Amino acid sequence: MAYGASVVSRTCAALADATRLAVLDALRTGSLSVGEIAARVPVSRPAVSQHLKVLRDAALVTERQVGTRHYYTLDPAALVGLRAYIDAMWRDALAAYARHVEERETDHGR
Repeated sequence: MAYGASVVSRTCAALADATRLAVLDALRTGSLSVGEIAARVPVSRPAVSQHLKVLRDAALVTERQVGTRHYYTLDPAALVGLRAYIDAMWRDALAAYARHVEERETDHGR
């Protein structure tokens, strides 16, 4: 796979959880602390921290510490590999469909 199977796999695994998607959605507008994220999702603060660790390990978010607070930011660059993989899959599917249509037209045109 040209897009790094382990990167795409790790990204997909991190995105496969509804709570992690909610965390990413909360971060779309900018950096938030763990407490601010916890106020926006239906899980406890410790659970948010666990989900943030998975997202950080998958390089989907970055962390910065200011005093005792940890702020998390969505890293859109992390989705570049996944998007390239999906775009390539889409191109391949469209090309296969075009070949199928051409074959059917050839078969019916005989």
